[in-house]
Amino acid sequence: MDPKIIAGIEIIPLLDAIGPMGGELRLPPAELFPGARWEGVRETHPAAFGPEGEWVLHFYCFLIRTPTGQNILVDAGLGPLDSPAASWAPVPGDLVNALARIGVSPSEIGTVVLTHLHSDHASGAVAGGVPVFPNARHLVQSDELAWLKDGAPPLLPAVIDPLARAGLLDVRRTDVRLALDVHLIRTSGHTPGHQSVMIGNDEMLISGDILHHPVQLTDPSITYLYDEDPEAARATRTALLTRLRESGGVLAAPHLPAPFTT
Repeated sequence: MDPKIIAGIEIIPLLDAIGPMGGELRLPPAELFPGARWEGVRETHPAAFGPEGEWVLHFYCFLIRTPTGQNILVDAGLGPLDSPAASWAPVPGDLVNALARIGVSPSEIGTVVLTHLHSDHASGAVAGGVPVFPNARHLVQSDELAWLKDGAPPLLPAVIDPLARAGLLDVRRTDVRLALDVHLIRTSGHTPGHQSVMIGNDEMLISGDILHHPVQLTDPSITYLYDEDPEAARATRTALLTRLRESGGVLAAPHLPAPFTT
């Protein structure tokens, strides 16, 4: 997929992996998206379904290159074979190789936005106990970090603690201006401190997991089984998709078959 250029800013999709959910998380789409109407969705988005009708996820990260030379990475992907995502996702992720193919080394990344602290979005920030992006601040919302600590999942010792020890964890409580025309916005619902990136004048939203499946493009009211707060997630998704449609903006979503949707 070719990059998009908005207000002189280049947005490059980086495919980290493709595959279905595994382990205990593997459920049929009808259970993951209760109440969804599937008529036509399989025909218009065949790459989102496997041979037995299972949901096939695409795992995209996004690189933002600004005119001033900043490299901002949105999400860090699945990580290595032994990452916290290994119990259910198609590890290892290919993010570092995808960056290399466009001539970018991990040391050239200055900011990593972790849209939320689920293993498929954050595990690739650390490998072998060492931060993968050694010169990058890793932006997380404070309520997201508090939520993670309450649950004490493997992501905490495997990813968050090494980033904190290295002085690379940047914990915020509000929206953040990352660069000219690049803004980090709070988009809670899927998780308490979920955040997304808006580029330009509502010209592109790098959404994180405000939505997961093409069926939610057809009907944004459809919730996802693993949303922490389904009603808040529904409200966030509906408001942002409406905002994009009114502006004619582009949606950059990590789990859809195509990284850019208009």
